[in-house]
Amino acid sequence: MKNRKRVYHSLLFRLVWIILGFSLLSACNFTSSKRNEHTVRINLNNTNAEDTTYSPTDTVPYLKVAVSAMISPKETFAYYKALFGYISGKTNKRIKIIQRKTYSEVNELLNNHQVDMAFICSGAYVNDRQDGYPIKIVAIPVINGRPTYQAYIITYKYSGINKFEDLKGKSFAFTDPLSNTGYFYAISRIKALGYNKKTFFKDYVFTYAHDISIQLVAKQIVDGASVDGLIFDYLKHSHPEQLKNIRIIEKSQFFGIPPIVVPPFTPDSTLKKLQRILYQMDKDSLGIKILKKLMIDRFIPANDSLYNSIRRMDKIIKQ
Repeated sequence: MKNRKRVYHSLLFRLVWIILGFSLLSACNFTSSKRNEHTVRINLNNTNAEDTTYSPTDTVPYLKVAVSAMISPKETFAYYKALFGYISGKTNKRIKIIQRKTYSEVNELLNNHQVDMAFICSGAYVNDRQDGYPIKIVAIPVINGRPTYQAYIITYKYSGINKFEDLKGKSFAFTDPLSNTGYFYAISRIKALGYNKKTFFKDYVFTYAHDISIQLVAKQIVDGASVDGLIFDYLKHSHPEQLKNIRIIEKSQFFGIPPIVVPPFTPDSTLKKLQRILYQMDKDSLGIKILKKLMIDRFIPANDSLYNSIRRMDKIIKQ
């Protein structure tokens, strides 16, 4: 009888998640189809949302930029719009944004030279380098004086869940299998307790966007989630109403922050041009204004060793 109830609850949970997931993704106008890329054109003369559709007949040169779905497409565009406009102005190229549902799909775009630049998760960066693809870091952001960030374990404010161990037997939202803060960290915690995700959680889902994981916790669809602290803090500043019923029960150690990268074998001249643009942003008035809006101090060079702690954690969870 208990097994029957467990199966029923599991099926009900997944049905609710599917229905809610479709509604959330539909609201964001997201598509993961490779034939229907999510693309926008940055028009510096007009910032209306209606004028953001990229036309393949345009002859003006463009820069193809992939953005991992760390946040939903709607939030992605709102967050990056001014930055892409700045890069567009400095390069005299139109920006074509390409999104995919999963981090691995964005890595595939990079490895096949189907994009010129990408904003990716630290976990996806580590995974791609370990797979033998020499993608190059253009720059990393410094936020609150640090080139690092944390995972936040979150729950519903009135859930009675006070520590990670209390999530045993509960439902949980991961972001993506290659997400450092949305997967690697939580799995490392579970493994340290002697479990795996199937034996620790009653149910779990992958949302493929940190803000969607947050919404699921806020709506009490799942009991907890592991999310990117930078995105959580940005939403706290820009959409505090979304977090009013959310509580952080744990923060991870600091990890190397998500980088901006270019594909393997990108010409040094292209890499250096993009680096000059980003490194100089905090030295001109428009750049400073955009950085402030993004809650970024500045962009700086990065050494690959910044991500060694993620590599060590990834190695442990794969054992």
